[in-house]
Amino acid sequence: MKSKQKRIYLPEYVGKGYGAFWKWKGRYRVCKGSRASKKSKTTALWYIVNMMKYPDANLLVVRKVFRTLKDSCFTELKWAVHRLYVDEFWEIKESPLEMTYKPTGQKIYFRGLDDPLKVTSITVEHGYLCWAWVEEAYEIGKENDFNMLDESIRGALPSETKLFKQITLTFNPWNEHHWLKKRFFDSPDSETLAITTNYLCNEWLDAGDLKLFETMKKNNPRRYRVAGLGDWGIVEGLIFENWEEKAFDIEEIRRMESVKSAFGLDFGYTNDPTALFCGLVDKNAKTIWVFDEMYKKGMSNERIAEEITNMGYRKERIRADSAEAKSIDRLYDLGICRICKARKGKDSINNGIDFLQDFHIIIHPRCVNFITEISNYTWDTDSKTGNLLNKPIDDCNHLMDAMRYALEDFSKGERFSFT
Repeated sequence: MKSKQKRIYLPEYVGKGYGAFWKWKGRYRVCKGSRASKKSKTTALWYIVNMMKYPDANLLVVRKVFRTLKDSCFTELKWAVHRLYVDEFWEIKESPLEMTYKPTGQKIYFRGLDDPLKVTSITVEHGYLCWAWVEEAYEIGKENDFNMLDESIRGALPSETKLFKQITLTFNPWNEHHWLKKRFFDSPDSETLAITTNYLCNEWLDAGDLKLFETMKKNNPRRYRVAGLGDWGIVEGLIFENWEEKAFDIEEIRRMESVKSAFGLDFGYTNDPTALFCGLVDKNAKTIWVFDEMYKKGMSNERIAEEITNMGYRKERIRADSAEAKSIDRLYDLGICRICKARKGKDSINNGIDFLQDFHIIIHPRCVNFITEISNYTWDTDSKTGNLLNKPIDDCNHLMDAMRYALEDFSKGERFSFT
């Protein structure tokens, strides 16, 4: 294949801090890291380099929910192809989501654990399925779901190929009680590399990026330990314990006479995501079913409107953060015709929490960001005494706020408001 070759010095394009990660050939390669620790980008670069190095290797990329792959791993791998100047050697398709190394026919497959049959039934056209990348592994709440994936990377590999079977897991360490800690970090074995990385090993952060972390360190040390240093999150003082993750038939619930829909929108942009809560509520039975979500950063009002429309919720009544009146007006002009602002009121956050604590909350497994937030949404603590305060942390709260906005119409009179 004729091409314009460009020679690069790989360490200059990958950077530092991942030497052991890059060289490891054991069964499990596990990396928990803070935000901006470049763990996903390093992983993407490793796979593109090594897919081209090992002509019989194929890769399976997995997240808990398939629809989250396009904007995460798929985008990171495309970025890696471009960064390494090898675009001409790769065929990249979005339907189906797939990448092919053209000289050999090797493939990168993308699957979600929400369709387990597609995970366990992959047959490769060339070579062997020997590698798997589990991104945002924290989303996988049940170890048995991971075991199913683990068992799919099986079979002998011919010695002449010099291949090795390996599963890479990358994630943010929100909760120290997660099975990932016990399995890979508390009891490591000779087949496991378990490391922690943070933003300090990312030499490509600029002064503005570093200032964000320094501000977090000063103003929110609890968040800094997890989001800044990559330490395990210590979950004490949970606000909501009245929930469970369980699959349910959305249409069956929607047909119940006593059930009504509830939608809430919390705005974000650079550092925080824009979050859309989608729920069904039976006020008499005190039950909330969480069936869908939107959770993305960097969204303009135009993109928010487009996403809501594509999700099929353009005509739904959506309660939105009243602090963003201009954005609400713009979304209305863009066709989100039943959007309205949430009310403000004294002690509105705590009153909203009190109201929601009386409900049983059932969360569909595909709502991975909602599950992450609700399992880490806690009361704040006094920095001097360590005692719990009567206010929630200002973190893991975007879908939590959106849920409070959405449930405003189900509260009693003027007592409750949710902004």
